[in-house]
Amino acid sequence: MTVPANTSAAPQASLWEDFIDIITSPSAVFRRRENSGFGLQLLIVTVLFAIILLGTKSLIQPVFDAEMSRQTAQILKAHPEITADKIQGQMAFGQKIAPFLIIVTIPISIMLTGLVLWVVGKIFESKQMARAAFMVATYAFVPRIIGTVVGAVIAYFSSPERLTGAARITVSLGALLDPDTASPVLMALLTRVDLFTLWQTVLLAIGLQVTGKVSKSSSYIAAALVWLIGALPTVIGALRR
Repeated sequence: MTVPANTSAAPQASLWEDFIDIITSPSAVFRRRENSGFGLQLLIVTVLFAIILLGTKSLIQPVFDAEMSRQTAQILKAHPEITADKIQGQMAFGQKIAPFLIIVTIPISIMLTGLVLWVVGKIFESKQMARAAFMVATYAFVPRIIGTVVGAVIAYFSSPERLTGAARITVSLGALLDPDTASPVLMALLTRVDLFTLWQTVLLAIGLQVTGKVSKSSSYIAAALVWLIGALPTVIGALRR
């Protein structure tokens, strides 16, 4: 008698397991999601980030206040004809909507990161599909969510006098500098040398290895280029100041 072959597929991991495995076994996540979509994952990442950011807003409020005060001083210095009251009114409105603007930029930032990864990967003969690049970029953002939680913890244990800039609530070299006296360009670059940003960069490299069939050395060079390109907007903004 012929025994029928067992054709049942191996059980697929759930999306929630993906968000655990991306920390412990990122290659496995990228391998099993290589040909799947990324829309639901992008939504989950954005919602998680929004919940954490809005939930910890009171802890990091001194950082928002310090950044707004610094920007107000810079505007008044460059445009003395503008009254302080008018600037403060605009800044107060900007401060209210700032968290929501940050949340909106998250999916845009992830998509741009995926696009840059896909384009840069082609330099190294990557076979990665565009949707796989977006998937990799989405999961690679998870360390940044953890970084937001860590930033809130740092803010909780810091005095308001120390929270003089956004870099102060990061685990980066920029946190060692005084934002009031340091070069804005140097501050922008050193803030990118951050534990969670570097972790994200490593995940991009691993994702390129798995989905693009790129060698390990080439994938890390490509990810480093993505990191460098990601620094350009803040560096350009610092130069304009």
